[in-house]
Amino acid sequence: MKLISWNVNGLRACMTKGFAEFLAAEDPDVICLQETKMQREQAEFDFPGYHEYWNSAEKKGYSGTAVFTKQEPLSVSYGIGVEEVDAEGRVICAEYPAFYLVTVYTPNAQRELVRIDFRMAFEDTFRAYLGKLREKKPVVVCGDMNVAHKPIDLKNAKANIGNAGFSYEERGKFSELLASGFVDTFRMLYPDKEGAYSWWSYMFKSREKNTGWRIDYFLVSEDFKDKVQDSLILSDVMGSDHCPVELLLEV
Repeated sequence: MKLISWNVNGLRACMTKGFAEFLAAEDPDVICLQETKMQREQAEFDFPGYHEYWNSAEKKGYSGTAVFTKQEPLSVSYGIGVEEVDAEGRVICAEYPAFYLVTVYTPNAQRELVRIDFRMAFEDTFRAYLGKLREKKPVVVCGDMNVAHKPIDLKNAKANIGNAGFSYEERGKFSELLASGFVDTFRMLYPDKEGAYSWWSYMFKSREKNTGWRIDYFLVSEDFKDKVQDSLILSDVMGSDHCPVELLLEV
C-alpha cells in the first residue's frame, strides 16, 4: 500500500505546478494533503478514482487538510474535539480495516514563539487523541508536524535553537509523542542519513542549496512498525515549499 503526504501550500496554486501530473504518475492508494488553503467549492478540478475528504479552515485561504483515497474508508472523522483547533481544519482521520490513518497540519509556533501556548495545548490534546485510537487498532500519522526533531533534521541546527520548529518545547513534545508508542518511520530505516529534508524556505536559494528542514513525517504505532517496507522523501518533486513524503506498507 502506497501512502503519500504533502503540504501543498495552497492546492489551487499547486495544481498549476504539476500536482495532477504527480498524482497520476505516482498513483498512490492514499494521498494526504496539508495547507490546502481552500474550500472544495472554490475549485473545479476533481480526481477520478479517489474518494475525497476535506477539512477546510473556516478562515478562507488558510490551513486545511484533505485525504484522497482509492479505497473508501470504514469511517472518516474530522478534528480532535477542540473548537479553536477544529476551526482551522487541521486533522482528518480515515479508518481502514487494518489501521487508522490520521493526517495532521500541526500549528506553527510562529516567529518569537508567539503561538507556542496554543501549539503546546494542541500537542497534548493530539497525543491523547492518538492514544485513544491506538487502543482500538494500529495508527499511521502523517503530515506537516512543524518540528525538526533532532539536529540531523535541519541544515543549520545551532543557529535555529529556540526558533519556531526547533525550540526545546516543540522538540520535547515530539519526543513525548514517540515515547507514547510511535515510531518515526524515516529515522527507523535511515537513522544516520543527513541532508534529508522536506521543507525549504523560498528565500536565499534554500532549495537549490538544500538548506532545509525535515518537518513532514510518517509515524506508525509501535505495533505496526513491522508493516513498514520503506519511508521516502521525494525531494525532487516541486510545486510547493515542501516536498511529498511517502510510506510503503505491507497491508
